[in-house]
Amino acid sequence: MIVSDPRKNALLKAGNKNDRVDARKLSELLRAGLLTPVYHGNSGVRTLRELSRSYLTVTKDLTRVMNRLKALYRSWAIPCAGPKVYSPRHRSSWLEQLSEAGVRRRAEQLYLQLDGLVQIRRQARRELLTESQKHPAHQLLRQIPLLGPIRVALVIALLQTPHRFRTKRQLWAYAGLALQTRISGEYRFTGGQLQPSKRLPALRGLNHNHSHDLKYVFKSAAMQASHSSDALGDLYQALLAKGMKPAMARLTLTRKIAAIVLKIWKKGGRFDPGQLKRHAA
Repeated sequence: MIVSDPRKNALLKAGNKNDRVDARKLSELLRAGLLTPVYHGNSGVRTLRELSRSYLTVTKDLTRVMNRLKALYRSWAIPCAGPKVYSPRHRSSWLEQLSEAGVRRRAEQLYLQLDGLVQIRRQARRELLTESQKHPAHQLLRQIPLLGPIRVALVIALLQTPHRFRTKRQLWAYAGLALQTRISGEYRFTGGQLQPSKRLPALRGLNHNHSHDLKYVFKSAAMQASHSSDALGDLYQALLAKGMKPAMARLTLTRKIAAIVLKIWKKGGRFDPGQLKRHAA
């Protein structure tokens, strides 16, 4: 039995639709080998996955409340750059700037939501780290620079196992780091013979069907590495020195971090900064 991805079964959207028609179309796709299966992991990381979902959800809710709070002040032409607007010590001075009673009460309610979410996020973070340390991959991935305990916990929870990816390119596609190309007319007749065309494929950006949370983990690590002075930061500076644009250099660095994670997790080796220096040279 194959659990297929419904977003990739375009044949089901055409023509009449009922259970009998859908079953026949699915059987035709299965016979032709055109069904894309959905990965189902084991239950060994089920607790960690649920804790990571809780942490990510609370983090997004906290960010949403913080944005609403700043938007409230900005709607009344009150500049509020920086984190001081969230600090409990400075709240009274910020609330005094709101002259309208209803707006001030709304800001107080947002502060209550902020305090509650901060406590919930702190507890979710503690439980996530405690559960992550139980897995053998935690110590392996902590060797990689800029992969702190939170990022390592999220990587383990989102990937579950590295053996679901045969190569690094499959991981890049799952993390939204694969380049999409478009080309037509790869071959043409020249002198009565079919020869490959010299036209290069047109790039159309990165793939859209990916895990957004996993992409954020790798991308945030690469963004931090671009301002650091470790081996990953040296690799980024070397790419810039070769004439690569900053956006492409960050993408290359992100793909490199993902490849290192897959290799170390699969083979159980150690992180070697010397290999990055040879790659940069």
